Amino acid sequence: MTTVSSYRGFAILSIASLAIWWPTISATLALALHQDAYTHILLILPVSVALILMNWRRHNWEPTLDLRSGVVLLSLASVVGLAALRWGGCDVLAGDIRLALEALALVIWWMGSFVGCFGDRIARACIFPLFFLLWLVPAPEFLLHRVEFFLQTGTASLARLLLVCAGVPVARDGTTLAVPGLTLQIAQECSSIRSSTLLVVISVLLSHLFLRSTWARLFVVLVSLPLSIAKNGVRIFTLAVLGAYWDRGILDSPLHHQGGILFLALALATVVILTSLLARLEARASAHQFPDPSAEVISARQ
Repeated sequence: MTTVSSYRGFAILSIASLAIWWPTISATLALALHQDAYTHILLILPVSVALILMNWRRHNWEPTLDLRSGVVLLSLASVVGLAALRWGGCDVLAGDIRLALEALALVIWWMGSFVGCFGDRIARACIFPLFFLLWLVPAPEFLLHRVEFFLQTGTASLARLLLVCAGVPVARDGTTLAVPGLTLQIAQECSSIRSSTLLVVISVLLSHLFLRSTWARLFVVLVSLPLSIAKNGVRIFTLAVLGAYWDRGILDSPLHHQGGILFLALALATVVILTSLLARLEARASAHQFPDPSAEVISARQ
């Protein structure tokens, strides 16, 4: 009876969230479909649901109601949602900040529904996919612009360093690089924020799936941050060298306009290799700490 009540309650609360926050869901999907900086949002919900289902099948959990924790989170979601509605209606909040708060309220509501209907034990086991849902919250424009500016300036600095190391004469003015016969402007749309966000999100996911220790997971995620700049810096360096010494038409080629996926793939390969190495180190350390008892028995018999 408890199991039926859990599933039924979760279904009711989920349908209620769709009814209450449908404008928020529509606006967030529109951002994800039409603006590069929010493309990663399309991946978050399917990945979180898949991780929860994988854990559920592996452990075959029996849900138990945890109304107290659920009510607390649902109440918090309601407070955040009402605050966004009240202040947004008075034009105290910008539209993008209001949308972020409404999306945050929706995510908290889903967390509260999950905890309240399935219990604290299952929620703790699914802590990663539940918090992974926070990536659904679209960053406000003021924060997004700061990240884009950081990526632009970081890319310009690294590209200039690579050009100097390669012996290419280069002058830098802000986010503009001048090489012989060619001037490159690292504009806002060239900040590679979409691929950088995807790189960080995928790094978070890979570290969770294949690593066990907190320090190793944190290391992979931290490495993905400079990699976000490195991949774009190498891309600008490549375009500058090819444009200056081979063909200026390279700036109108697919390497410029669609080549970001190639450098993203190289960065992802670096993350995969790093994760694999750390996983092997963890396995080796675990083997030394917890040796196989059967191997000791065989050794004793010999």
